[in-house]
Amino acid sequence: MRILVMGGTRFIGVYLTRILLEQGHEVVLFNRGNKPAPAGVEQIQGDRTDAAQLRDKLAGESFDAIFDNNGRELSDTAPLVELGDKVRHFVYVSSAGVYRKSDQMPHVEGDPVDPKSRHKGKFETEDYLDSQGVPFTSIRPVYIYGPQNYNDLEAWFFDRIVRDRPVPIPGSGVHLTQFGHVQDLAAAMAAVLGNQQAIGQIYNISGDRAVSFDGLAKACAIAVGKSADDLKIVHYDPTAFDFGKRKAFPMRAQHFFTDIHKAKQELNWKPQFDLVSGLKDSFQNDYLASGRDRAEIDFSVDDEILAAS
Repeated sequence: MRILVMGGTRFIGVYLTRILLEQGHEVVLFNRGNKPAPAGVEQIQGDRTDAAQLRDKLAGESFDAIFDNNGRELSDTAPLVELGDKVRHFVYVSSAGVYRKSDQMPHVEGDPVDPKSRHKGKFETEDYLDSQGVPFTSIRPVYIYGPQNYNDLEAWFFDRIVRDRPVPIPGSGVHLTQFGHVQDLAAAMAAVLGNQQAIGQIYNISGDRAVSFDGLAKACAIAVGKSADDLKIVHYDPTAFDFGKRKAFPMRAQHFFTDIHKAKQELNWKPQFDLVSGLKDSFQNDYLASGRDRAEIDFSVDDEILAAS
């Protein structure tokens, strides 16, 4: 297949492009060109938020499939859909963040969405794809981790653990969350290609198991090579502080995890990384490799929390 990947040189796109190439597909990347494309991969440079430029850059191009990895709003994706009336499969990366907070967990595909979510553009795009009759599949990851992660998730924990600092965690530490390795996510995305059962479907993609905030901190300690028993965790009430726009913790302080059985059954896919092995991969091949363990980190918010504890 000739496949268009929106983005392709950061995080998810890097892993996805590698898998697609290994499967023998012809891959074309569309991005701003801030980072070089892999050797032998065609790169079309442009700004996807400029609809006119998008149409101009892709005029005359044809693709069997499109992976939209970085569309956040409907306005990002609609012009792309208009160009792809002959595309056999449109794969959209949504987010499990669209789900409405619920007393019943885990989230399953079909659960109500939150119209006030900061990810509302994602489910608006899913509705648009469905209403337009586009042969689409939507992927809803939870928290994505792994080498090249540009969001401070696992690195937030590593920063504190490698420096033997306390780890401040909101609430009691028993909230359950879910991490999915980026390699597993990319494998699931590639698995929808050629799968007619996946057309018109939404799939939750993440790791096999949920983990508590305290359990995640302990898993990160193990990945770093330290004893989880020696880890100092400090619990605090986040409502007692006014952090403004500063971020005190990298995840939402609530239960947030999904059921991934649908993807496992219909895509013949399953995660290859358990939490600790995935965290070790990220720590060794990204955190240490990039020298972040030696970087100067701003712990001022932590110090404010610890001073009040």
